[in-house]
Amino acid sequence: MRLSARVDYALRAAAELASVADAAAAGRTRPVTAEQIARAQEIPPKFLESILLQLRRGGIVQAQRGPEGGYWLARPASEISLAEVIRVIDGPLAHIRGQRPEQLGYLGAARALQDVWIALRASEREILELVTLADVAGATLPDRVTELAADPSAWS
Repeated sequence: MRLSARVDYALRAAAELASVADAAAAGRTRPVTAEQIARAQEIPPKFLESILLQLRRGGIVQAQRGPEGGYWLARPASEISLAEVIRVIDGPLAHIRGQRPEQLGYLGAARALQDVWIALRASEREILELVTLADVAGATLPDRVTELAADPSAWS
């Protein structure tokens, strides 16, 4: 699986907002500026601005301008999956040469590749839809993810 820098930054920014949302639940309700997110996650500020705009248009974050302005999650972090953030930034999860796996037409000996790509997408989707921003921000990943990550073969 290959994720763009844009997706990586979007997930990190959203996780940062999720951690702030936890603080907000405890009484801290100020929006977070793009500059604060960029600094906390070491994201290039100009790049982050365009990512936050995409996340706003995709319904992941909300924004307010002005001296008290900034960004916050549009919904509780527990309701926003990593898959949703990825789709907002890069579109559908699995593409082969710009096409969805079910649109491919392999012939002969390569025919089974289509099933492989569809199974790969299903596996990817299973994890990315299972994990929420709250899971990441709270470092409380679902058991299935923890089990997979604990397997030494997963690291190579």
